[in-house]
Amino acid sequence: MEAYYREQIWTLLNRVRPADRDMMKQAKNRWDQIAKPLEGLGEFEHLIVKLAGIQGTEDVKLSRKAVAVFCADNGVVAEGVTQTDSSVTAVVAGNIADGSASVSRMARTAGADVLTVDMGMLTEVFVPGIRNCRIGAGTRNFLKEPAMTMEQALEALHRGIGLAGEMKSCGYHILAVGEMGIGNTTTSSALASLLLDLPAEKVTGRGAGLSSEGLERKIQVIKEGIALHKPDPSKPLEALAALGGFDIAGMTGFLLGAAIYRIPVVLDGMISAVAALLAQAMCPVAADFLLPSHLGKEPVCALAMEKLGLAPVIHGQMALGEGTGAVMLFPLLDMAAEVYRENRTFGDICIAPYKKFDED
Repeated sequence: MEAYYREQIWTLLNRVRPADRDMMKQAKNRWDQIAKPLEGLGEFEHLIVKLAGIQGTEDVKLSRKAVAVFCADNGVVAEGVTQTDSSVTAVVAGNIADGSASVSRMARTAGADVLTVDMGMLTEVFVPGIRNCRIGAGTRNFLKEPAMTMEQALEALHRGIGLAGEMKSCGYHILAVGEMGIGNTTTSSALASLLLDLPAEKVTGRGAGLSSEGLERKIQVIKEGIALHKPDPSKPLEALAALGGFDIAGMTGFLLGAAIYRIPVVLDGMISAVAALLAQAMCPVAADFLLPSHLGKEPVCALAMEKLGLAPVIHGQMALGEGTGAVMLFPLLDMAAEVYRENRTFGDICIAPYKKFDED
């Protein structure tokens, strides 16, 4: 199966083309004709322009939205890198699926559907609405052995890609990602250290609230895990299999699916930023199809966004996860799109348009 997954994924990725620059120019021209100061809505104008390039039309559509929340457990939790144990993953995943979690309530407010995806929790949760994409009952402890086999990594990518394609075919205009998995800031920090070529201390934070002693332990585990496996940074699949989680792997596939099926996906915080780095390493134009939402508290967030060339627009010091920051962008995009679609132009009100001058 490994060869099959590898062939299928690379065949799909070889078809990916950048976002439509001509449509982006048309959308930018449309913004500039609207009766308001040029770029008066700042980054929100740029996001609408990007959406036009992704969707291949200046008539940007946002009415059907969804967030996919990737849930999995991580064997490295056995090393004392978290404040809670893996049982919390299943509890929160169940809450997301039954509509009582933070992201579920926020998504309802934003008019978005929620898809809870079990990529490999230790405990299966039998709640209606959970999509079973399980690769295994959690990854292995990367301080002792590779977190997953290469076949498992490829299968997770394949399932994530397929899920993105399915949601595109269901008529969604825009998607977002979230995650739930105790220990996934450790796996993400390990991958970030490798992909950004930075020491673990620079990319590792306290996660869900580690003590200073716990943070030092987390950093040491990451250093030892990287030293053990010595993954090649130029081989993202190798790094993912050695150090990653099933949630990150499935999400990476989903982000690759965004590029393959040309559907915009809003990133959330740290874990999605690292998944985006992996996607970019596998498909250099992947970031064309990704939208930033907020700048998370974890130190890797700003570093990853810079590498991806993305500018988060929400600076709220958020660290909740689940996709909450990504979903928060939806209503902001709706408001910007309303101005873009409905406002009168300078021509409509018979006023000379603003001119753009080069800044000194």
